[in-house]
Amino acid sequence: MDFGCTLLTFNLSLLIFFLSYPSVSESNQFCDVGIGDGHSTCRFSTKSLSKILIKGGTVVNAHHEEVADVYVEDDIIVAVKPHINVGDDVTVIDAAGKFVMPGGIDPHVHLAMDFMGTQSIDDFFSGQAAALAGGTTMHIDFVLPVDGSLMAGFESYEKKSRNSCMDYGFHMAVTKWDETVSKEMEIMVQEKGINSFKFFLAYKGSFMISDELLLQAFKKCKSLGALAMVHAENGDAVYEGQKRMIELGITGPEGHALSRPPVLEGEATARAIRLAEFVNTPLYVVHVMSIDAMEEVAKARKSGLRVIGETVVSALVLDDSWLWHPDFSIAAKYVMSPPIRASGHNKALQAALSMGVLQLVGTDHCTFNSTQKAFGIDDFRKIPNGVNGIEERMHIVWDTMVESGQISVTDYVRVTSTECARIFNIYPRKGAILAGSDADIIVFNPNSSVEISAKSHHSKSDTNVYEGRRVKGKVEVTIAGGRIVWQNDELKVVPGSGKYIEMPPFGYLFKGMDKAEASYLSSLRAPVKRSKSTT
Repeated sequence: MDFGCTLLTFNLSLLIFFLSYPSVSESNQFCDVGIGDGHSTCRFSTKSLSKILIKGGTVVNAHHEEVADVYVEDDIIVAVKPHINVGDDVTVIDAAGKFVMPGGIDPHVHLAMDFMGTQSIDDFFSGQAAALAGGTTMHIDFVLPVDGSLMAGFESYEKKSRNSCMDYGFHMAVTKWDETVSKEMEIMVQEKGINSFKFFLAYKGSFMISDELLLQAFKKCKSLGALAMVHAENGDAVYEGQKRMIELGITGPEGHALSRPPVLEGEATARAIRLAEFVNTPLYVVHVMSIDAMEEVAKARKSGLRVIGETVVSALVLDDSWLWHPDFSIAAKYVMSPPIRASGHNKALQAALSMGVLQLVGTDHCTFNSTQKAFGIDDFRKIPNGVNGIEERMHIVWDTMVESGQISVTDYVRVTSTECARIFNIYPRKGAILAGSDADIIVFNPNSSVEISAKSHHSKSDTNVYEGRRVKGKVEVTIAGGRIVWQNDELKVVPGSGKYIEMPPFGYLFKGMDKAEASYLSSLRAPVKRSKSTT
């Protein structure tokens, strides 16, 4: 073997390698000095990366908090530990004395929703921009079928979401039942990344489905590993209540609440829970608004049923007194379904959230401006249902629940982010500040405050149901997908930069269901073998 030739070949190869490899200043260099071990670890990448170091904050996850740095490359959290050292090409955010938490995930939003002869005013850009300004970095929207077709509905929402500026996922509403819908549910789960289906027990004549169809749909959800969700109000009784109010001459916004009292929400919640128990499938009750519905969820969970109770910000902090306001434009903006309840329900729902009876907080953000709300000036049944909240949620929940001492900082992360990610099977990609998680992060200053107003919010709506409320705590920085999109009260968002997040089936609520099924079958002690009579 010619050693000189071999050495020459080696040197040429080494020269080519160094000529083709970028210099340290051109490449990404991440150096992390371990605590007490005296070693420095450097990692190089030829990829051009955005790099952020959040330094010295209290990192809060759902079950743990610690003072640590958070290092981000592109859209991924690379490291969470104290004293991370980086080069000069890294953007450093000083979070000393502040909380560093996962961005909020709103499980219940309706952007660009076609409803009651109009469309909700916030589209996927304006609604998401508002969310980012308020510290929410992902939401899950509800796809409505088109003429009953799930596929046509999905394609419609694909178009609507092209201008998105943050990550989002989809639930799918089911408003009728036949073999085509059953097959389309399979496609949604297996090909489109949808793992939840919503069924309306209200809105007679449009979205509402019967108990017979609900049972078939529950069975399909169970077989697909998809979570069944219900809007729980007795639609037949609501229809009668509406007729009663009109006959009494009650046509204003107060008629909306009077026509669908809490007992109708409680009845529908109990019925849905019992039917889900009969089928043996998990159930998610959306926007729990009343003591009546909350108590049904509590009873079910106490008995071991897999029932999730979602409440919304408006239910936690508002009361129905606004619906009696003498100014129609003010009263109408508070119309939503189920209705905002009388004072006392909100405090009970806060207590239920603090005790774990209710598991997470959404918004049911479905905004209509004052002109759209005026469609029902002579008939409350024509007022488009919906309120805002996607921008306000994180601040209001902190002020209402943490500042009052009802929940801890870790519980705050759980009810605004982590539990949603777990339920819809995207944890720990979302809902966590962990190495490998998506870089959706907020820096929260508990000593600052925010005043809520339609004049300063980022929604397209000209009204705000939380108008004038000053809340303690402020989201100072929002990082979504590794990009700083909210800082110094400035929003920097790019249409089309959001990603659709597919959510796989068979989340944690389905774990062990097969054993429960086997236990049920063995308990039947049937069929009984009998000899046939010869007489």
